[in-house]
Amino acid sequence: MNTDIHNMHHFRPAPPYFAGDCMPFYHDGVYHLYYLLDENHHQGLGGLGGHQWAHASTTDLIHWQHHPLALAIEADWEASICTGSTFWHAGRYYAFYATRKPDWTQHLCMAVSADGIHFVKSAGNPFLSAPPGYSPFDLRDPFVFADGAGGFGMLVTSRLDPYPLDGRGGCLLLLRSADLQTWTVEGPLLIPGGGPSYLSVPECPDTFAWNGWHYLIFSLGLQTHYCMARSPFGPWEKPAVDLLDSPLAAVMKTAPFHGSRRIGAAFVGTRQGDRDAAPVQWAGNIIFRELVQRADGTLGTRFVPEMTSSLLPGGLTALTLDRLTDGVSGDGRQIRLFAPESLAAAALDGLPRDFYLKCRVAPRAGRARFGLGLRGSGRFGGSHYELAFEPALRRASLADQVIFEVTPLAAPFDLEVICRGDILEACIAGERCIVNRLPEQQGERLFLFCECGEVEYEILRAMGIPAS
Repeated sequence: MNTDIHNMHHFRPAPPYFAGDCMPFYHDGVYHLYYLLDENHHQGLGGLGGHQWAHASTTDLIHWQHHPLALAIEADWEASICTGSTFWHAGRYYAFYATRKPDWTQHLCMAVSADGIHFVKSAGNPFLSAPPGYSPFDLRDPFVFADGAGGFGMLVTSRLDPYPLDGRGGCLLLLRSADLQTWTVEGPLLIPGGGPSYLSVPECPDTFAWNGWHYLIFSLGLQTHYCMARSPFGPWEKPAVDLLDSPLAAVMKTAPFHGSRRIGAAFVGTRQGDRDAAPVQWAGNIIFRELVQRADGTLGTRFVPEMTSSLLPGGLTALTLDRLTDGVSGDGRQIRLFAPESLAAAALDGLPRDFYLKCRVAPRAGRARFGLGLRGSGRFGGSHYELAFEPALRRASLADQVIFEVTPLAAPFDLEVICRGDILEACIAGERCIVNRLPEQQGERLFLFCECGEVEYEILRAMGIPAS
């Protein structure tokens, strides 16, 4: 066991490995992060994956212990140890997972541990293959939970085959058990009916109860969605914004933490060839989010305070203001942009390439479009990554990533930004996050801009952070 106190936010295993699906689990004061150890972006063992479960744990979200592999490939028929979940019952930890065989079929397996670190696989593996009417190539991601009636439930990624609508039969299959050993198939709990092919298959489910609400989280095409209900098995209500976090926060799953909190973990894939406009690859770095529950039960996400604080070395950075246009006033801490019919822009100098920023953003009356230019150089132009806010459209964007129904934008709000390595992310009003992977721009200017309106920025905290 190796104790490593470096911050796990943006964590990537040592090359040539990457982090894939995250499987957080909490028990007895310890937050465990199991994740898929990936080599070459899902191309291990001829594209079958070749994944294994890696493991780190923490009691405070700052100091982490890195453990040996929790589940490793040990037999010829194990072409990949796929995503699953951990469950504690009667003094033992149960790891439920899928195994992909060399013929590409997927099967459910189980392992048991006394300490959550060293697992022994069941001699009866695999304990379940695809039942009749379901695809043998989609049976994975088992998530086990107490069913509230003295037994246990399991949600499994599956696909009805045949299905009346071509390519729309992806479902979350519900299984029941009285002893965690023998499982009975009950049928689909949810059939999202999303886009064709793999976009209709809901992956990596996660369900939990929180303050009178029940939530069901799943991913479609790696993007994490959720629905909500007043009872554990539905009927499920789709909120107006059902995307948890932002599109590149892939396959987020959550676990409780001290004080009725919930901490989510996801991965941000790398860009092919380290180019901004290139496709995002499977697996990359891990990011963490704290879930926010609003009064109506809907969910948001924010940066995890402990992890943000532990990134920072302390001490504020002195910033200098460069007024690039008319309509700019203030200093390095208080900046006003006024451009009722045009564009006002300024630059702040003094921040390094990797930095943390917290500011108060106060838009005034009008239909302004405003924001920040990150990693900038020169005198504005296109030499930056635009973090833009459009209150009239309730939309925020970070380069090519967009989130919708962002409601706090017309009133003053706090904004946090982290630029570290090629991962850029922002937290808006403590309840909406957006992240992007942008490798190319390397500038050290922070631009501020406002189009057709007025906005004031108050810099609350700005400092360089260590590279990831």
